[in-house]
Amino acid sequence: MQVINIGVLGLGTVGSGVVRILHDHQNKISSITGRKLVIKTVVVHDLKKKRNIDLTGVNVTDQIDALLNDEEIQIVVEVMGTVTTAKEYIERLLKAGKHVITANKDLIATYGSELAELAGKNNCDLFYEASVAGGIPILRTIVNSFAADRIVEVKGIVNGTTNYIMTQMSQNHVEYQEALQSAQELGFAEADPTNDVEGIDAAYKMIILTRFAFGMNVALDDIEIKGISGVDLEDIKQAKELGYNIKLVGIAKLINDRIKVSVGPVLIPEDQPLAAVQNENNAVLVTGAAVGETMFYGPGAGELPTANSVLSDIIAVTKDIVLGTTGSRFNDFSREGKQALPSEVVYPYYISLRVKDQPGQMLKITEVMTSVKASFHLILQTELDDNYARVVMTTHQMSEAQLKAILAAIKELDGIDVIASYKLLSA
Repeated sequence: MQVINIGVLGLGTVGSGVVRILHDHQNKISSITGRKLVIKTVVVHDLKKKRNIDLTGVNVTDQIDALLNDEEIQIVVEVMGTVTTAKEYIERLLKAGKHVITANKDLIATYGSELAELAGKNNCDLFYEASVAGGIPILRTIVNSFAADRIVEVKGIVNGTTNYIMTQMSQNHVEYQEALQSAQELGFAEADPTNDVEGIDAAYKMIILTRFAFGMNVALDDIEIKGISGVDLEDIKQAKELGYNIKLVGIAKLINDRIKVSVGPVLIPEDQPLAAVQNENNAVLVTGAAVGETMFYGPGAGELPTANSVLSDIIAVTKDIVLGTTGSRFNDFSREGKQALPSEVVYPYYISLRVKDQPGQMLKITEVMTSVKASFHLILQTELDDNYARVVMTTHQMSEAQLKAILAAIKELDGIDVIASYKLLSA
């Protein structure tokens, strides 16, 4: 059986998983591809670091040239992380005629189109299934299974760290900092969790999903991003009393043929599938004009789930090599996209306020709502302390422009402060 040699750039969690799965499932992979896949060389940062995987027969080095200059290596897996260095290495690998597979969402979200262009010029494949939602094969599913449908919305829980934290706050009634510490102790959160908890990681993934689902390129600055570090435990409890769970959700939606992409905490009805996604798991809902709403659920991170997605890309590249069809884009769907206007983006909202206990306060809030032609669905008031009350209101559908006007006007009122405002997904 002919051999296809593979290089691996980085041997952390995912890189180790790739080596492990390829070794354990060699017979099945060979029967599917008709080729024997062999990891020939691994490039690591620290040669002295002890590894808990079998690297017998594998060349372990800290020199990228070991991959670039080896004509026997046809496929390189990049799982080293970072953006600048990884971009440089991938560019050099593609120019050297190597097919590249990466799990680097930050890189692909920022430079994916540029790297895909370079791959095509060099008749190379560039695949990155593992860059979004870990073990869930969502990108290839969108490309293949939704090719004949018109996707109108993609939304989901695409960050396991934040979903774990929100689950702990909701189920165990712990404050944010305690839930974050638990996530860090279990390895779900980094020592510096900023990218996860502030929604940036999810936003990068939504850039990639938007590109695949709608053929539109959006930048990080185009996305409305709100993290979970400011989510109040009392709002989580109040939401549950109203029949909702609060989750960090990415939403990409076509509105009048314009695109709106956002990441932030939203209230999801408890009987909707996304509300039941717990801990570090991910889920993506794709809504097509023909098929309706479909859901893809699974582990969003971890050594073996993410490595499995990398292996699916390796198998896809191998098949292209065998068939002589390398060099085609992972996603060919592309069209011009414009941002939806704030007046076009419509949701019901949940707003919680800290209100000084004095006459006329509710009248002020009502006047603000009336001034922008928005209406209440529900108003609840509970005592915070001797001087302040907590007022929670849900609204009927209104535009993003109306919400911004309401929040700006409330901030100008004496004795009334905005605690939180979240989208509310309809039942």
